[in-house]
Amino acid sequence: MGKVAVGAAVVCAAAVCAAAALVVRHRMKSSGRWARAMAILREFEDKSGTPIGKLRQVADAMTVEMHAGLASEGGSKLKMLISYVDNLPTGDEQGLFYALDLGGTNFRVLRIQLGGKEKRVVKQEFDEVSIPPNLMTGTSEALFDFIAETLAKFVDTEGEGFHPAPGRQRELGFTFSFPVWQTSIASGTLIKWTKGFNIEDAVEQDVVGELTKSVEKIGLDMRVTALVNDTIGTLAGGRYHNQDVIAAVILGTGTNAAYVERAHAIPKWHGLLPKSGEMVINMEWGNFRSSHLPLTEYDQALDAESLNPGDQIFEKIISGMYLGDIVRRVLCKMAEEASFFGDVVPPKLKVPFILRTPDMSAMHHDTSSDLRVVGSKLKDILEISNTSLKMRKVVVALCDIVATRAARLSAAGIMGVLKKLGRDTVKEGEKQKSVVALDGGLYEHYTEFRTSMESTLKELLGDEVAEHISVEHSNDGSGIGAALLAASHSQYLEVEES
Repeated sequence: MGKVAVGAAVVCAAAVCAAAALVVRHRMKSSGRWARAMAILREFEDKSGTPIGKLRQVADAMTVEMHAGLASEGGSKLKMLISYVDNLPTGDEQGLFYALDLGGTNFRVLRIQLGGKEKRVVKQEFDEVSIPPNLMTGTSEALFDFIAETLAKFVDTEGEGFHPAPGRQRELGFTFSFPVWQTSIASGTLIKWTKGFNIEDAVEQDVVGELTKSVEKIGLDMRVTALVNDTIGTLAGGRYHNQDVIAAVILGTGTNAAYVERAHAIPKWHGLLPKSGEMVINMEWGNFRSSHLPLTEYDQALDAESLNPGDQIFEKIISGMYLGDIVRRVLCKMAEEASFFGDVVPPKLKVPFILRTPDMSAMHHDTSSDLRVVGSKLKDILEISNTSLKMRKVVVALCDIVATRAARLSAAGIMGVLKKLGRDTVKEGEKQKSVVALDGGLYEHYTEFRTSMESTLKELLGDEVAEHISVEHSNDGSGIGAALLAASHSQYLEVEES
């Protein structure tokens, strides 16, 4: 072989070696990146852990906070608000009633014709309206004027099958799903906004007064006879269909719980004890916090950057507004510290709340062999294309960690309420049934979440007690419930009874 050929062979071999070394380095680099990404995922899974012992501690802490909140105003992170609802619907209610349900980015208007015990709900209709984003942070007048105009348009479409009583004002149940100091069944002062609303001039105002001004301005003859929280509406709607309903929980954009308390078990109640001996309590449990909650660096960062830092900690780890963003935050760290999606961090991954919980749910429920739903969501929402199956599996695992923690903590919260009512045990010879009415998009549409929450509650209760406790979906309980409470608190009831 000539010198030239030998030289060429050496150069060629060197090039092959260099190329091989490059491949090895690339593999080492990518396997190092993969190992780092997996370490981030495992650490998050570890810190999000909800072993049954921890859940029992959370449930106990919830019960303790409930007692403290009932004992005195400001005695607990749980406000334990007195609702002034001491009579839940019985099924005897009759007539035409309206409801307005304001609790998130949409609100609903609803009308219902009630026919008493025999006919129950004769007919109902509703309309759903999106709130323009500028009204969520504008003025109180602008928001309530918009709502009043929508109500007036809805009243104009009242057709066959709806019979307003001659000479009587139309009556409205107003579901207002934000923290309110209730001062009577039909008045209450806004404490603070949550769920993305921030209208400063409405805080510390009577929300019924604000709505009434807007209704009167356009000449709509309608009166608010019941101001209720969506959770209390859900409780009323649940009780109307099933007299064993003792509590209601909302698991949707936000979260809350309400339940029926014995009036004499409320030390801070200084009024006359109601005839029924009962009082519905609006817990505002989204504000619950405890050292037993498994909080991670991502939860702390989300809280610090939120509109209400330090508040609504329970809500921020279990409700629909936040779960998708927790997933985004973990993916962002994997992209920044482990180049999980390549050398450049995808810019969209840095946009807060770009990944919504319905999208997270769709990825979590992807059963296709190539996880194509995950692939298309990453591409369409985060502009991340060319993801491998291995990467998509990691995204599904991450969704599972976030949803499972939320579901199991929700179950622990419900367990805390059952403990407070003494419903966490079966007493000798007693066969009392306890039903918890549930509503909210997270519970209704996120199957993996719902299944995990229900099985965790059974695990906490044990087989024997679980036979006596059931969870029932109370569909649109908050809207129908508000109309039912307007009926059971009608200004004309005394006239009819006298």
